[in-house]
Parts: sequence; C-alpha cells; structure tokens
Amino acid sequence: MSSRPDPKEIEAVLLGGEARYTREEAVRRAGASPEFAKRVWRALGFATRSSESVAFTDSDVEALRVTTELMKNGVVDEDAVIRLARAMGQTMARLAEWQTSILSTLSYTPGPSSGDSGHDPLVDLARDLLPDVERLLLHIWRRQLSASAARRLAFMESSEDAAPTYFPLSVGFADLVSFTTLSRELDEVELAEVVESFESTATDIVSSGGGRVIKTLGDEILYVANTARQAAEIALQLADGVKTHTEVPDVRVGVAYGPVLALLGDVFGTTVNRSSRLTSFARPGTILIDEALAEQLQDEESLQVVAVRPRHAHGLGRLQPYALRRRFEPGGAQG
Repeated sequence: MSSRPDPKEIEAVLLGGEARYTREEAVRRAGASPEFAKRVWRALGFATRSSESVAFTDSDVEALRVTTELMKNGVVDEDAVIRLARAMGQTMARLAEWQTSILSTLSYTPGPSSGDSGHDPLVDLARDLLPDVERLLLHIWRRQLSASAARRLAFMESSEDAAPTYFPLSVGFADLVSFTTLSRELDEVELAEVVESFESTATDIVSSGGGRVIKTLGDEILYVANTARQAAEIALQLADGVKTHTEVPDVRVGVAYGPVLALLGDVFGTTVNRSSRLTSFARPGTILIDEALAEQLQDEESLQVVAVRPRHAHGLGRLQPYALRRRFEPGGAQG
C-alpha cells in the first residue's frame, strides 16, 4: 500500500473509470461543438485542460452527449444550459469540499465483506460509500426541487403580478457580533469550531421554523421565509438560541419584507440590502425589522414591535427600524 492516496485511483473510483480521452476526442464522441463543450466545462467550474491531456472519462462523454441532445430536441436552449451548469457547478463544488472535509476525518477500516483490497483506506471508503451517498443525494435533490416548485406556484397563485423570479419574501440576516475579536483570540481550529457551531445551530433553527437558508458566510447567515410570522419566530429563536451555546457570542438580527429577485439560489434587491443594513444597526442579542414587516406583525398578540430611532442608510435613504421581541404577560407567562 502506498503511503498516501493515489489521486488517479480515487478519481477512477469516483468517476466510474479512468480518464481515456483528450478534449477533442470527448467532444467528438459526444457529438457536441468544441465551443459549446468549452462553455459548459467552464460554467461547471473545472480547470481548462490542454488539448493533448487525456483527462476525460466515459461518464464525461455521456454527460456532454445528454446535454447536447437536450438542446437538439429543443428542451432547453444554450443559455439555459450554461446557467444550469453554473448553478450546479457552484453548488456541487461547495458540497464536495464540505463532504471531503468530513470524510477525511473518519477512521475507516473495510468490513469483512470487503476483504483486503490492497487500496488506501480512503479509496475503499469512497468506493463503499459512493452508491448510498449517490442515492441519498438524488433523493434530497428531488425533495428540495419539489419544495422549491411548490413555493413558486404558491407565490404566483397568491399574486397576479408575481413573476417566476421576482416576488415578496421576508429576508433575514444574522451575524456573530464578536467574530473579529474571536478571530484574533482563537486559533484556526477553535475558530472553525465556533463557525460550525453557529452555522449548524442557525441552520437548524431556520429549517425547523419553516424558513430556508440562502447562504452562510462564516460569521453571517442569510435566510428567507414565506410569512412574516415565520420570519419573526426564526429571528427570535436565533437571538435566543445561539447565545445559549457558550462558545458562540451573541448574534444580532435584521429582517425586512418586500420584493426580491431570486436567481441561482440567491436573492437580490433592495429588500435584501435593507435587511443587511438593519443587522448592522442592531445591538448584540437584539432584532431590528423594517416598517413593512412591522405592519404585518401588528396584530400578533404574542409579539411586541416598538419603533426606535430612525437611521440614514447610504443608498437606501431614511430607515425607520422597529425592535422586535416577545410580549410577556404579568407574572412572567409568555403571551
């Protein structure tokens, strides 16, 4: 056994075979044009290979052939293919890095049924886990696709003016208040543990509250929710729940309501900017919301919304923030 994993061996296991073709051979076998193949490859986020390099497998050829057939049959046009490729490439790249970092920490010994393969344990681990992980990945993707389609249909049915990628949402930001200080005081491993604890806790809170995490940026999380009540409850739980983990500093949260542009799994627009700015105005452990969200929450008896000092936000003009907190009845009972 070699002292370290053989990259080519791992690649062959994960791709279902060794690289056999140069770029020109792969393109010819797939029936694609060289320019289209180059665009797809770049959109997927892969490094450009020299024309003489034998770097493409049978699965690469088949993927390119299927993509080309979709265009020939008129199912999608070239621009749509490139956009889909970019979305999948960016998402899968992050997923792959995340999974690899987890797998590399595992201590793996092949079971009795595997026998002595003579391979590096990492190769055996990849081979043994791949079929089950592949099935799980497909199932989770279908589940998420179903949920996304249902959300879009609901938005379009609720508003005659709703567009497939432009509709109203509640948008929330939450960030760690003392992250800069922590980055100076902790070593890399300790800081990574703080970030992972924050992300896992925040993600659990958002998901269980009916929201959806758009992205995490180390010390910050961006989420959306369909209703004002969901967004408010998630914000309150983030402010309360994250600080119960002693290794994580307090968070501050900003939430805004309004139309957003949803593209490639991200959200854009003034509503997002307003939410971010409200977060920067908030004190540790507090929640600030905008006027539009405050209006939607005014009839929620269990919540208290109080106007605070107006602020000027560059590019957004004058903002009227509102502090959001739970309303408590006399005697300490929660309303």
